[in-house]
Amino acid sequence: MLSEKKYGALLNNFASDSDIVSSFHSQGCRDFISAARSTESQDPELHDHTAAPLSSNIQCFVFPRGDVSRFKPARPDSNGLLSYYLLDAASVLPALALDVQPGHSVLDLCAGPGGKTLALLQAQAVRFLWANDLSGSRTARLRRTLQSYLPRELLTEDRVYITSSDGRQWRNKDEHKFDKVLVDVPCTTDRHSLTEEDNNIFKRSRTKERQRLPLLQMELLLAGIQATRPGGDVLYSTCSLSQLQNQCVVEQAVSVAQKEMDITVKVQNLSSFVQLFSHTFHFAPQPAVGELVLPHLCANFGPIYMCKLQRIS
Repeated sequence: MLSEKKYGALLNNFASDSDIVSSFHSQGCRDFISAARSTESQDPELHDHTAAPLSSNIQCFVFPRGDVSRFKPARPDSNGLLSYYLLDAASVLPALALDVQPGHSVLDLCAGPGGKTLALLQAQAVRFLWANDLSGSRTARLRRTLQSYLPRELLTEDRVYITSSDGRQWRNKDEHKFDKVLVDVPCTTDRHSLTEEDNNIFKRSRTKERQRLPLLQMELLLAGIQATRPGGDVLYSTCSLSQLQNQCVVEQAVSVAQKEMDITVKVQNLSSFVQLFSHTFHFAPQPAVGELVLPHLCANFGPIYMCKLQRIS
């Protein structure tokens, strides 16, 4: 994680820069999602057992394995929209795994600064998306991000609704149920914590806050489960290597949901899904619950943990 971090360029389907794809190809970049989609179509067994069919609209370009070249900053098109968004390419995986279908309503419970929200919208399938974040500064950054990438007609409250409130409150909101819920929780942000001193959660002054994280994460996941309609899916994710923040949070939340909320939740198997991306990312071998992208010298993305849950009742 101390080595040069790799980025991906999430293509903005709402921009009108027709030359950007050919420009990426000329630099040796490839859309890792299209490559995985091709693998999926050629392997009937993977196609039959993949938990989430890959969206045909989301595109994210990366340089080849071992190549740490940097993308240039995106430029606005004739309408002022930026043509791509730079992010850790592994951050796109939770949006893909959530498998948003046409007409779905989506809740992004901890949406700031907006990369995963933008990826969800690139699927061009969302009927309504509610993007929320407790932090006022992250919510402001989320708004700026969406305004830089989405046309104004999408940024209406009946299409994309942005709020800044405590995500745990969704445990008390029975009137709003969603087909898909993303719970990308606050965590120790391991890569950032290793390389940045500012706002580092491992500072002594933030010890108690850090120790409370697993409880906060579980409460947010429970709120996400509560907000999911029966039969719908919730995707829990972090950018941490910590089992206490990953597997343990999921296991505890599933247990509490059953015992205290009378909600049955089933962990979904994503093994076939991650197999599609094994040429781009380095995954932890056989985790007990969920999937974990590990930073690797030849594929320095992550860490990203994700676990997909289905609300049964």
